[in-house]
Amino acid sequence: MTPTAVDARPLRVPAVNATLVGIGVAVVAFFVYWFCDRSFDAGRGDFFYLADAFLHGRTWLVSPLGPNDVILVDGHTYVPFAPFPAIVLVPFVALVGPDAGDRLEPGVNAFLAATVVFLAWWVQGRIGVERLRDRFALVLLLGFGTQVWWVTTRGGVWHTGHLVAMIITLLLLAEMFGRQRALLMGLLVGAAFLTRAPLAFAGPALALWVVPSWSALVDGSRSIRDRIVGLPWASWLWLLVGFLPAAVFFLWYNLDRFGSATESGYALATLPPWLEQLREEGLFSPVHISMNIDYLFLKLPTFTNTFPYIRPDGLGMSVLFTSPGLLLAALSPVRDRRTWVLLIAAVLVLIPTLLYYGGGWLQFGYRYFLDSIPFIWAMAVLGVARRRQVPWWGWTLILWSVLIGMASVYWAYNLH
Repeated sequence: MTPTAVDARPLRVPAVNATLVGIGVAVVAFFVYWFCDRSFDAGRGDFFYLADAFLHGRTWLVSPLGPNDVILVDGHTYVPFAPFPAIVLVPFVALVGPDAGDRLEPGVNAFLAATVVFLAWWVQGRIGVERLRDRFALVLLLGFGTQVWWVTTRGGVWHTGHLVAMIITLLLLAEMFGRQRALLMGLLVGAAFLTRAPLAFAGPALALWVVPSWSALVDGSRSIRDRIVGLPWASWLWLLVGFLPAAVFFLWYNLDRFGSATESGYALATLPPWLEQLREEGLFSPVHISMNIDYLFLKLPTFTNTFPYIRPDGLGMSVLFTSPGLLLAALSPVRDRRTWVLLIAAVLVLIPTLLYYGGGWLQFGYRYFLDSIPFIWAMAVLGVARRRQVPWWGWTLILWSVLIGMASVYWAYNLH
């Protein structure tokens, strides 16, 4: 080797050291999140009180916590939001009680968001990102360059579910890039469904993920019978078995509350008049697509000459403005079928969101897109793993995303 020769291969970091660094990054993230959200009182700790209701054998709250997003039936108050976050909080509420849990919500949300950061670090190792600075960049993107920072700061029943869903989805990605145990993946999709219902639509993408080879399915030299026999029927069965408990619980939970297994409660919740008018056009309807497309891709804030120089209206904001770092997903290898399955998952999960009447009010950015973001982020991780580094323009987009994330903290306290 000549004196000027340079080994361009990235330094392989021992797994234990990388894990310790990840834990350190998550601890720092916890304090950043807690510093940002500790003074905000969302006033809607519904999940803590629902957890207490579960502990006492009830599915209803003793009293409503606000005028909107509650369901009043026969003198009982029900929570319209999916129940798994409350199930997660049951041990915590059993220890401290619902009132104390509600008061401690900023710390709980900071812990959940820090868990997102650590899992993002871990998932990158499974996908193949080796350099610590690249892992840090991609963790920065997901944890502070998306609406994760906003929902952590704002808190409340509307946002805690997003953090729990993000944790479950990252665990799912870890298994997809790990041992790929179909039963566990089915269980995780079921838990995600009971947290954020659109995530159930990731199921078909998982069915594609466990197919050993797409080429075998379209190989013209094989008979149709051979192709059918070669399908991963056992894996598909275990995916369904894993998802089944969540489906059964969903049906029972609705039946117990409303006498209908298919009534989730979203059609019954109290709403402000303008949102109720949108819901009357259809809980899920094509008429809402243009509105959601606008909030997700087109809408921009008003620019001002005073800090923080942008003013959102709370309806939504283009993800291309708030989180352009996600464009790193374009680096994901086109010929890698995992790229396409991740993209299919992101799109399938987005479909019910685009049809939904709610829009996501009140929000900085478009928080419903958080359901799809982990899959797009995983595409970016795949691309960085292939290139073995985050390109300079990727760092630029990530830093812009974090800068906008900082503005979201300001507006969490000033947007009403």
